[in-house]
Amino acid sequence: MSERERQRAVWTEDGGERSALWRSESGMRPPRHVRVADDRMTADAAYKLACEGTALLWRGDYHGARQLLAALRRRVDRKPPKAGANPRETFHLYRQAQSRRARVLGMLLVPLDSGPAQGGYAVPLRRAPDVRGACAEAYGPPDDAGQSLVPLRELLGVIGAHEWRHRGVPVPALGGDRVHPAYGVFSPVRGEYVDLVARTRLPPDGLAFDIGTGTGVLSAVLARRGFARVVATDQDERALACARENAERLGVADQVTVVAADLFPPGGERASLAVCNPPWLPAKPASPLEAAVYDPGSRMLRGFLSGLAQRLTPEGEGWLVLSDLAEHLQLRTREELLGWIDAAGLAVAGREDVRPRHPRSADPDDPLHAARGAEVTSLWRLTRTGS
Repeated sequence: MSERERQRAVWTEDGGERSALWRSESGMRPPRHVRVADDRMTADAAYKLACEGTALLWRGDYHGARQLLAALRRRVDRKPPKAGANPRETFHLYRQAQSRRARVLGMLLVPLDSGPAQGGYAVPLRRAPDVRGACAEAYGPPDDAGQSLVPLRELLGVIGAHEWRHRGVPVPALGGDRVHPAYGVFSPVRGEYVDLVARTRLPPDGLAFDIGTGTGVLSAVLARRGFARVVATDQDERALACARENAERLGVADQVTVVAADLFPPGGERASLAVCNPPWLPAKPASPLEAAVYDPGSRMLRGFLSGLAQRLTPEGEGWLVLSDLAEHLQLRTREELLGWIDAAGLAVAGREDVRPRHPRSADPDDPLHAARGAEVTSLWRLTRTGS
C-alpha cells in the first residue's frame, strides 16, 4: 500500500469520531471537513458545502449519489473559464478552472469495503454495482484493511477504465484488432498518431525501440510491420504490465520485449528505429493520472532528443511523434524544438503530418478551440547529423 493510500479521512458520525483509509489516484488529499449526507440533501446545499471545502460522505442510495454528482457538475460548469489576453494565459486560466472543477466534484465521497468478508471490494450502498474486478485492477488485490473512502468521481473513472480494458479500443492500424488499456495508462483513442507510425516509410530493418510505450500499441504496429525485435520501455508499472498483456493478446510477444527504463533501454544497444510519443504539453501535471498529457519542462521530449544520436545505427532514424498544440498555446515555439534537435546532433530527414479527428477539435465551446482547431500532429523523421 502506497503512502498516499495510508492517509486517513476523519469525520464524526452518530456522535463518535470515525476514520477510514483515504484512496485517491488523482493525488487529492483527504478532506479536512467531512459531513455525512444522504438522499435528503439538496443539490444546492451540497454544492455550497463542496465549494466551501466540506466533503460529503454518502450514506444513501448509490444512484442518488450519481444523480447528485451530475447536479454538481451542471452547477460547476455554469461558469465557463475566462479567456486570457493571449493563448498562453487562456490555457493557464483553463487549467485553473479544471482544477477547481475537479476539487469540487471530488468532494462527494462513497465508502469502499475490502477484505475476505466482502469477497473483495464492495460499495456498501443500496443498488451499488459490483466493483470487485474494477477496483482490483486499479488498487491491487484487496486486503483486510477495512473500509476506505474514495471520491465517487474517481470510482466512476475506475469502473469506466475497467469496461474499456475488457472491451478494448479498436486500432485501424492493427487491422481493427483491439488494444486493452489498463487504468491509469493513456488509451490510444486518438488514433491519428498511431496511423502516422503505421504509414511512414520504415528505415532498414533491425532493432526498434518504443520509448514510453504505454499500452504497447506502437510496439505492436512496428512488430506487425516486420520488425523482428522491438524493445519497449516505460517507468510506470501499470504501463509495463499493460504493454506485456497487449503484446500477448496481439500475438507479437515473441517480437516485443518490455523493460522498465527511463527513456532508452539499458545496455547501450543501437537501433535502426527509435519511436517516441512523449506528452505533448510542457506543463506540470495536476495529478499522477495527467502524466501522459503534461511533460514539465519538456523533460521527456528533450531527454529523447539528447540521447537519440548515441542509440541509433548510422542509417537509423528516430521518429518523434508530437502535436504542435503547445505552439498554438504559446507554451513552446517551433524554433525551440528545432534548436533542441540541432543541439542533439540530429537532422530532420522528413515529416509526416495529420489533422486530429477528436471531437474537441471541432467544439466551438471549448475554451481552447482556436488552438485545437489549428492543431497538427507530426511524425518527425530524425537522423544523426551527417547520416
